[in-house]
Amino acid sequence: MRVGFVGVGRIGAAHAQVVRDHPAVTAVRLADADPVRARKVADELGVEAVANPFENVDAVVIAAATSAHAELMIAAANAGLPVFCEKPVASDVAGTRAVLAAVEQAGVPTQIGFQRRFDAGYVAAREAVRTKRLGEVRRLHLITADAEPPHPSYVPTSGGIYRDCHIHDFDILRWVTGREVATVYATGANRGAEVFATSGDFDESAAVLTLDDGTLATLQGSRYNGAGYDVRMEVAGTQGTYVVGLDEHAALTSAEPGTTFPAGAPFREFWSRFRPAYEAEIAAFVDVARGERESPCTVADALETFYVAEAATLSRQQNRVVTIEEVRA
Repeated sequence: MRVGFVGVGRIGAAHAQVVRDHPAVTAVRLADADPVRARKVADELGVEAVANPFENVDAVVIAAATSAHAELMIAAANAGLPVFCEKPVASDVAGTRAVLAAVEQAGVPTQIGFQRRFDAGYVAAREAVRTKRLGEVRRLHLITADAEPPHPSYVPTSGGIYRDCHIHDFDILRWVTGREVATVYATGANRGAEVFATSGDFDESAAVLTLDDGTLATLQGSRYNGAGYDVRMEVAGTQGTYVVGLDEHAALTSAEPGTTFPAGAPFREFWSRFRPAYEAEIAAFVDVARGERESPCTVADALETFYVAEAATLSRQQNRVVTIEEVRA
């Protein structure tokens, strides 16, 4: 099997290394908007740098800039190639729908990069929910907080904190519970660099989401979490509560006298926290491309999650509750 890569920044290069080591893969071909970077990464990995990653390959991985995702996915579909793409599929609902139509018409396997679906803690929480180990789920809480903000040049084109960052929370909320979000009320604040405000974005965020069965979920986020990279999910039911991300590396300090947990060093960024999940998801794509398993996250899944991100963005802009059906329509 031969795999082409479009975009070899940190995530793309890491994915390429995992795919290179897959026993079913015989060739990896890298391309990037910066040909010098493509050649550098190719030399480091002992693979080939190419001008066209859609030629002489059996599948494509897209880890380029967000603004290029939709065009590249449609090109891969038109070439009849199975395609993996980092989130989001596109920068808006219309673009995501266009990609969905293209891949459905082409009939090619697709997988979108929501890596939390491969994290051991989230997998365990999903299993506990599905087997009723927690009883009836009544409430959930999600946190995604970065230790440091992204580079200022990234903020104006990121799509905003709800589309760029919390879209992972929205996806994993749907995946763990098996329910759809019905309504969203979101807010945000600007306490950090001016670039967030001038870009119409926020560096602190909060939201209340109601699922289609009445379950309540709350959400918090930050671009300035000095304690470290903090990603957690609490799932509370009538018979128990599971917490994802509560281990020795949690970015927390207990205020209770005599309590030393957690004692480990907090993660500072996403790769250290989720490396096993990233490796598992891209290895899964090789199996998807080979026809050995169903896609664990399709474009249709990504569209449903994007509706929630759009609803949260609209809610904050208009300071009101927004229904998902309103966005869908």
